[in-house]
Amino acid sequence: MSTVPEGITPGEVIVWGEGGTFAQQIAAGRHRLSSDEPDGAGGTDSGPSPYDLLLAALGSCTSMTVGMYARKKNWPLERVTVWLRHSRIYAADCSECETSEGLLDSIERDVRFEGPLNAKQQSRLLEIADKCPVHRTLTSKINIRTRLI
Repeated sequence: MSTVPEGITPGEVIVWGEGGTFAQQIAAGRHRLSSDEPDGAGGTDSGPSPYDLLLAALGSCTSMTVGMYARKKNWPLERVTVWLRHSRIYAADCSECETSEGLLDSIERDVRFEGPLNAKQQSRLLEIADKCPVHRTLTSKINIRTRLI
């Protein structure tokens, strides 16, 4: 099924796919995306993986938030670039984590600010990066309710 299911409303995301494949279609408002798993994971690599999409959400939110703050302050920020990586690590190997047992999800985020910013401005923008709404969501307690419709 390649058409959008009926009933999408603004601010809603709908994801659908066939049961025999990892490939998924995504409708986010009027935007259309796809998602899949890589060849090596049983997919056909027809789109970013779910974790790639999660990292893209964090990266774009980080860049938008930092840019908005710099514009508000009239700082000479010309470009923000964010590199992200997701991995699973042993909790015992995480010195800043609260728990020391099992596996934890880890996201590494590297940020580059371009433009004639001084060290104090760069430091403040790095602090602001942690205040983007997606970062706050990912580091908070999340309640996901699932129901059959």
